[in-house]
Amino acid sequence: MNASDPELARRYFDQGFVHPIDLMTDIEVEGHYARLLGYERHNGPLHYRVKPYLVFSSAYEIATHPNLLDAVEQVLGPDILLWDASFIVKEPDSKGFISWHQDMTYWGLEADSDDDLVSAWVALTPAMQMNGCMQFVRGSHRGPRLEHKDTYDENNLLHRGQEIENQFDESLVTHLEMQPGQASLHHGWAVHSSNPNASHTRRVALAINYVRPNVRQTVTDGESATLVRGEDRYGHFRHEPTCGEDNLPENVAFQLEVERLKREVYSNA
Repeated sequence: MNASDPELARRYFDQGFVHPIDLMTDIEVEGHYARLLGYERHNGPLHYRVKPYLVFSSAYEIATHPNLLDAVEQVLGPDILLWDASFIVKEPDSKGFISWHQDMTYWGLEADSDDDLVSAWVALTPAMQMNGCMQFVRGSHRGPRLEHKDTYDENNLLHRGQEIENQFDESLVTHLEMQPGQASLHHGWAVHSSNPNASHTRRVALAINYVRPNVRQTVTDGESATLVRGEDRYGHFRHEPTCGEDNLPENVAFQLEVERLKREVYSNA
């Protein structure tokens, strides 16, 4: 499926997710992965670092890729804020997993509509069942808000190890397998999880969150976002510096500040 496919939005709103979306060429994605490896070599891991697009130009280029924004626009409309992102890395033969959860339960966001946020997941390496690809419960974005409990499980990659306590129909689970350069979109209330990486290779992706400008943060002041398409008529978020070069000092300082604020949200939402 390409980003302009008329089926994209229909499938997204029907299922709560849509995949795979062809995003980048093989050469493009290989280049981005090589840049990630180089950055990690010189600067340490980026796994779960908040808003890496502020300090790492490759992440900014992926998050603002025209094909990806075309797909996001089909869901959110013409005005789009880049609100957050993080690299999700599962090392080979690792125990790390993500429990069943709904994202919006712990992001501290208030919106006019449940459909005001969309998350993208861009594969930089293959995402298959063997290495712990994402799995979703079809239609769960239109279901009830489910109760979560904090487990603080050391192998759970979520901040508080939060997991859904309720039962759900496992026959509705879909595994989102993707090749490098492909992407998925999913709804903020869609129930999803991922299993450990049982393969001998890394599973690497960039997860990105976009919102309509009317969305507000309720837990902390000073939340920031980057306008990537259209216009912002609300001003609920601070403007962020653009990343055209890796590790610009002013961007590094800004990223450290917003990472502290984000941890406050994750701990208190």
